[in-house]
Amino acid sequence: MKKKFWLIAAAVIGVLLLAIIALPFVISGDQFRPAIQDELHATLGREVRIGHLDLSIVQGNLKADEISIVDDPAFSSAPFVLAKTLEVGIDLVPLIFSRALHIRSITLRGAQVVLLRSSSGKWNFSSLGQAAGKPPSARPSGRPEFTVRKLRIIDGRISIGSSPRGQQTYDGVNLTAENISYQSSFPFTLQARTPGGGGLELEGNAGPIDQRDTAQTPLQAKVTLKQADLAATGFIDPASGIAGAMDYQGSVRSDGKVAHSEGIAKVDKLRLVKTGIPASQPISFDYASDYDLAKQSGQLTKGELHTGKSSLEISGGYDTHGVSPVVHMKLNAPNIPIQDIQALLPALGVILPAGSSLQGGAVNAHLSLDGAIDQMITTGDLNISNAKISGFSLASKMGALSAFTGLKGSPDTVIQVMSSNLRIAPEGIRADNLKLVVADVGTITGAGTIGANNALSFKMLANVAAGGAIANIASLAGLGGATNKGIPFLIQGTTSNPVFVPDTGAMVSAGVSGLIQSQGANQPKDLGGFLGGILGKKKR
Repeated sequence: MKKKFWLIAAAVIGVLLLAIIALPFVISGDQFRPAIQDELHATLGREVRIGHLDLSIVQGNLKADEISIVDDPAFSSAPFVLAKTLEVGIDLVPLIFSRALHIRSITLRGAQVVLLRSSSGKWNFSSLGQAAGKPPSARPSGRPEFTVRKLRIIDGRISIGSSPRGQQTYDGVNLTAENISYQSSFPFTLQARTPGGGGLELEGNAGPIDQRDTAQTPLQAKVTLKQADLAATGFIDPASGIAGAMDYQGSVRSDGKVAHSEGIAKVDKLRLVKTGIPASQPISFDYASDYDLAKQSGQLTKGELHTGKSSLEISGGYDTHGVSPVVHMKLNAPNIPIQDIQALLPALGVILPAGSSLQGGAVNAHLSLDGAIDQMITTGDLNISNAKISGFSLASKMGALSAFTGLKGSPDTVIQVMSSNLRIAPEGIRADNLKLVVADVGTITGAGTIGANNALSFKMLANVAAGGAIANIASLAGLGGATNKGIPFLIQGTTSNPVFVPDTGAMVSAGVSGLIQSQGANQPKDLGGFLGGILGKKKR
């Protein structure tokens, strides 16, 4: 009896093994292709094309050599998704005994996904899941019966295009999502390489999927970004010169209408203009923001810019309608030690003279930031007090002018007060109502620009301390009454090598030439040569 039992068991096992071995020859994988295409078509609302299907009993899946999903015709005629291979995990028991197809998992290898955004803010994936040409079987709620226990994309590529600048590509995309359905949320993880190098990681939950607009599907996730190249992101025009490597750690949560994000972004080697030099000191931005998905605009609920040991307050809003994000913000820098600002000056294209450095003192600034990020205009007031430019003598640069005060110029420049109205733009920096009170020199006023190439163009007026040598020199020069109005001069050259020259045109227009002529033939005939000597130039 016992022997008979084992013979029957062996026969059953043999039959099953023969059935499994013979199944691929009896059941063709291609016979399930229409069913899979129809199911995906009904679920996605997009036409799906699948290549030749092979059935693998050992692995328990169907494998296609290609799959494509068409795009929303309002965006493109090219495929929305194109993958080299498709693997559909199936339950073998229903397949063997009833030839019923139960999808367990879907895996796309080498998938290329194209995400496009219109000027109105609509994405090409927003229409996924909407009614297809062929109505799907549906629940009473109207949502299609569709659940995938696991969806994977392995070594994929995502291209994002939301502007005329073209698409930005994220390589090495690996996505895993489990228990995807229209009825509940599901966990997911995503890793990718960012454009220009760096890494992106997301981990969280999404869903239930919004069938009216997939882009409004609720979401909450932790976001990690490492060494992302700002110039390669595509959100900033590379021609603007803005560059740097950014690390970010934060989170995002969305209810489908408003997305709240918060975190800390740290930028190393920041450059803000094309001719700038990467800053030697990193900056970080600690923020929180609420973003209206429909209006494509957001508001900062927290904004702190950290440089060195100092914090600068940033407030205001932004929108993403255009080619580049547009900001309307305020920056408040109250009593910031000047050492914390010095490392950022090269990023703005301001290079201090060789061997010099800023020491001591404090900066107060109240600035407005307006416009597209890559064309942003910054305006406002800047005040500096009790600062020293070590290793640079303004008095010596101005030549014999320092003798007017009766004091000898020191090897450093002590700025007791500096104030100006600033305008910082891609083409350079403009300083109006510029006023400096400099030890050993006096009060200097004027206006001018620092070009994007660091070129200086300033018209200045020096009001040096009266008395001492000034009276005698002025008397000899026949400039008596004119010295009360100050001595005009120009600052040219570059920020790293400024050149001071006399402004003879301003002297003439102020009536100095008339004063000279009234003194007779014994007075200097060459005003330019005389002023050149005063400002350290060789007398002609």
